[in-house]
Amino acid sequence: MRWIRNLFGNKQESETRQPITVQLPPPDDDEKVYGDQPLRKQWAEDLLRAEGVPINRHLPMIESEAQIALRTPREVAERLRALTMVSFKASEEPDQGLLDSIIVERGFRPYFSPEELVFIDDPKPEFHARTQFSWRCEAAWVLLWALRHVDGQLGLPNATCNVPFLSEIVYKFDDLTERGMRSANDILNEADLIYRCHWAVRQSGLDGKDAPAGLHPGVTMERHQALNWLIGYGDGAEWDDVTTDT
Repeated sequence: MRWIRNLFGNKQESETRQPITVQLPPPDDDEKVYGDQPLRKQWAEDLLRAEGVPINRHLPMIESEAQIALRTPREVAERLRALTMVSFKASEEPDQGLLDSIIVERGFRPYFSPEELVFIDDPKPEFHARTQFSWRCEAAWVLLWALRHVDGQLGLPNATCNVPFLSEIVYKFDDLTERGMRSANDILNEADLIYRCHWAVRQSGLDGKDAPAGLHPGVTMERHQALNWLIGYGDGAEWDDVTTDT
């Protein structure tokens, strides 16, 4: 069981596509629109159209690079460890005593959200809770990507993440922040794309149809929450309160 203890590293953390990179002009005084916003919306719509994903042209533009404050690398690393741990508990059902000792030894307890703490402290969580938290690996994958441990772009949410690779990296790196953070532009590109994917997934459900182009509803939901958290959507809401509006 020693590998379980090592999986989540040390207590402390230090602080393929590049679709658009633009200079940010001052916003229009009337509409308050920055130059990257319509370009990013158009890029995402063009990509989805090419993949056969329905487009809602009435969906608004998301925030500009000039309007957001990304989470710090340390915040992202701590959230990544928490998400990986709750996903691990949900999927593997490890010994509760061992899990508790890891949390105390590594000082991880402050990393968990209130909802996650309830799950982590429950020695026998119900099947529904385990199912729900097992999907947190998909949110963790987004944060792993944001910390530059996954190459290229995230792309469409049409496949589940590589859980063994996720676990290996979280185990291997004592300092998950050592590669730095991706740019706000890169993260906003993915946030815009997942926003429009999520609308398509929800609309297909309302229409009684399968999600288009193989989009996976669970992967889409988790990615959307993680990306919204990264960009501080909802006035910097805490994890449990981050919404995935479409």
